[in-house]
Amino acid sequence: MCRSHKTLSMFLNTLTPKFYVALTGTSSLISGLILIFEWWYFRKYGTSFIEQVSVSHLRPLLGGVDNNSSNNSNSSNGDSDSNRQSVSECKVWRNPLNLFRGAEYNRYTWVTGREPLTYYDMNLSAQDHQTFFTCDSDHLRPADAIMQKAWRERNPQARISAAHEALEINEIRSRVEVPLIASSTIWEIKLLPKCATAYILLAEEEATTIAEAEKLFKQALKAGDGCYRRSQQLQHHGSQYEAQHRRDTNVLVYIKRRLAMCARRLGRTREAVKMMRDLMKEFPLLSMFNIHENLLEALLELQAYADVQAVLAKYDDISLPKSATICYTAALLKARAVSDKFSPEAASRRGLSTAEMNAVEAIHRAVEFNPHVPKYLLEMKSLILPPEHILKRGDSEAIAYAFFHLAHWKRVEGALNLLHCTWEGTFRMIPYPLEKGHLFYPYPICTETADRELLPSFHEVSVYPKKELPFFILFTAGLCSFTAMLALLTHQFPELMGVFAKAMIDIFCSAEFRDWNCKSIFMRVEDELEIPPAPQSQHFQN
Repeated sequence: MCRSHKTLSMFLNTLTPKFYVALTGTSSLISGLILIFEWWYFRKYGTSFIEQVSVSHLRPLLGGVDNNSSNNSNSSNGDSDSNRQSVSECKVWRNPLNLFRGAEYNRYTWVTGREPLTYYDMNLSAQDHQTFFTCDSDHLRPADAIMQKAWRERNPQARISAAHEALEINEIRSRVEVPLIASSTIWEIKLLPKCATAYILLAEEEATTIAEAEKLFKQALKAGDGCYRRSQQLQHHGSQYEAQHRRDTNVLVYIKRRLAMCARRLGRTREAVKMMRDLMKEFPLLSMFNIHENLLEALLELQAYADVQAVLAKYDDISLPKSATICYTAALLKARAVSDKFSPEAASRRGLSTAEMNAVEAIHRAVEFNPHVPKYLLEMKSLILPPEHILKRGDSEAIAYAFFHLAHWKRVEGALNLLHCTWEGTFRMIPYPLEKGHLFYPYPICTETADRELLPSFHEVSVYPKKELPFFILFTAGLCSFTAMLALLTHQFPELMGVFAKAMIDIFCSAEFRDWNCKSIFMRVEDELEIPPAPQSQHFQN
C-alpha cells in the first residue's frame, strides 16, 4: 500500500496545470451536454431520462417493486378501468353552462376587442350542431336543406343569412292550397311549420340580448314541438322516420334547455328550476346534455340546499362520469355544515371533529378530481368567459365551474376559508408521482394540450401536475457549474489549484491507507488469538 501511495504521488507531481484545466473543462462540457439533453427530454416528455431508465431497467434488477401495481391492486376492475380511461381520458364534452354567442360572447368582443372562443372550440360546436340538428332526410325539406349547409359555414354572417333564407322559403311555402273535392272550387289553407333550427341559430348568434334570444327560442319551441309530435307518430315506419324523430327530439330538448337558461339569466330562477325538472322527467334518458348541472346551479342560487343534496344523491354515482360541478358542490355542502365555526388554530389544538373531517375529505376528493378550481375560487387567478366545450379535470372545466359557482361559495360563510386551509393538503396525500391516482383514476397527462386548444391565447393555462424539476436535472446543473468553476480557477490560478488537488488526493490516499492498516492489524489479531468460526446449525449440517 505504501509503495502504491508513493507511485501515485510521483505521478501527480509530474502532471502540469494544463492537465487539470483540460480535465475540469472536459467534465464541465460533458455535464453541460447531459444537462441540455435532460432539459430537452423533460420539456418534451415531462420526466427525466436518467430517472426513467433507472426506474424501468435498474430497479427490477435491484429487486424493486412497482408502486403503481400495488396502488391499483385494491381496485376491483383496475385493468379494465385503466384501459377505458386511457382511451377516453382526453374526451371533450359540451359545456352544460355555455353562454350565448350573440348576447354574451360577441358583446365581450365588442367591449374588449378579444375573441373569447377559439377556432377549435367553435369547430367542435359546428360538429355538435350537425350531429344534433341534421339528419339524412333534410334534403326533402328545402328549409332544412339550407340549414344543413348553414351549420357548416365558418362565417357567422353567412350562417345568419342562411337562417333568414330558410325562414323566408318557409314563409313563401306556408300557404298551400289543397282541393277538398276535385270538381269543386273550395280550397283549404294548410299552414306548414316554420324551421325550428333557423330560429335556434338566430337566437344563439344574432340576438344581442338574452331577452331577444328568449323570444326567438319561444318561436323555435312552437315549430319544434309540432315537428316532434308529427315525427313521434311516424318513428316506427322505417329507419328514415326514426332518424327524423331522433333529430326532432334533440332539437326540442335543446330549445327547452336554452329557454330555461334564459329564464335563469333574466332572474326567473324558480321558473328555470321548474322547466329543468320537467325536461328531466320528460326525457330521462338524455343524460348527455347534463341538464342536472344546470339544475344544481339554479338550486344553489335559491339556497335550496336540501334539493341540491337530493340531486347529488341521484347523480353522484360511481357508474356516471364525474364532473367538477358534482365534486365541488358535494364539498360545498359538507363545508357549509362546519365552515362558519371552523378555525385552523382551534382545529390544530383539539383535532378535527367528525363533521370537519368529512368536509376536509370532500374537499380533498374534489381537488384531486380537478386541481385547477381552488385558485379560481380563491381568486388567486383571474377568470375568463368559459368556453363552449370543456375537458374533464382540465383548466377549461375549472373556468366553466368557477364562473358560475364562485358566488355560491362566497354566500356560504367560511367556506372559502376552509377551502384555503385544506386544499393544498391534497397534494401531500396523492402518491408520487402525481400522475398516480388516489381516489380517482390517474390524472390525464394530455389535459394541457387540449386546454390550450380550447382556451384563448390571452389566458395563461393552468398546468397540473406541477412539473417540478427532477433531481437529475438539478444534479447535472450543479455538476456542470462546479466543474466549470474549477476549470476557471485552475486556468487563473494553476499553481494554487495544483497544490490543492495534490493535498486532496494525499488526504484521500492517507485515509485509505489508515483503513487498510486497521484491517490488516485486526486480521493479525484474529490469527494470533485463533478465534474459531461460528458454528453452523444442525439443520444446515444435515
